[in-house]
Amino acid sequence: MLARFLAFSLCLALAAPLAAEEVQPMSPGLLSAELLPGWQEKDGSRVAAIRIALAPGWKTYWRVPGDVGVPPQFDFNASTNVAALQVIWPAPEVFEAGETETVGYHDTLVLPLRITPKAPKAPVTLTAELEFGICDEVCVPVSVALTKDLSGPGAENPEIVAAMAAAPRPGPGLARCTVTPIRDGMRVAARIDMPQAAGETALFELRSRPMWVSEPEISRQGDQLLASVDFVPEDARPFDLDPADLRITVVSHGDAVEIDGCPTP
Repeated sequence: MLARFLAFSLCLALAAPLAAEEVQPMSPGLLSAELLPGWQEKDGSRVAAIRIALAPGWKTYWRVPGDVGVPPQFDFNASTNVAALQVIWPAPEVFEAGETETVGYHDTLVLPLRITPKAPKAPVTLTAELEFGICDEVCVPVSVALTKDLSGPGAENPEIVAAMAAAPRPGPGLARCTVTPIRDGMRVAARIDMPQAAGETALFELRSRPMWVSEPEISRQGDQLLASVDFVPEDARPFDLDPADLRITVVSHGDAVEIDGCPTP
């Protein structure tokens, strides 16, 4: 498991950047990448978005990509007049490939960004350095540098509005977890109070410490969804896993629920 994780991390690190300002021709499978300017809210915050267009049949990954996916990495540190920035992820899809699953998006991905300016009345220069994987029959790592000046009131963009509406709805207090050490990391088993739904799965992550996570093992006990995964860090050793740092996203056909924190019994 760890070997696959390290191989994909190395592949991503060796990707050559595609330098561009906004929209650019891409490597095979990636048609374009751009920053959508969006609008300014009444409280002074701004809404913008990353838009990635893929060729037919190609996919890109969610923030936790699955057993063999490439985790996306975003760097906004070169932006100016930005006090805080939140990436809003639409609910992903689960793709089956043989005996493995990956998690992500096909066709077009719009990732809304909620930006808090340091000075609300001043323009924002948004600079994004993106590293992500795209896959069809093969997987290709891509690096893109984008920049956009955001000023004035702007106007609501239907694509951004739709992507924000597609974010998972919150489900506080729905899960209880048991955390146990294993040889190369930690195992988390969750009991989630949720009626059965078609195509359901549970996606686990640590908010403060991204790392490789195994494909979930799923079963049912009445109205409880049982799901367990293994977290494996780069040193392949047990570690101090804080249950409050867990985030579980339950995805089914037509619905997604996000659970922050998973207290132990």
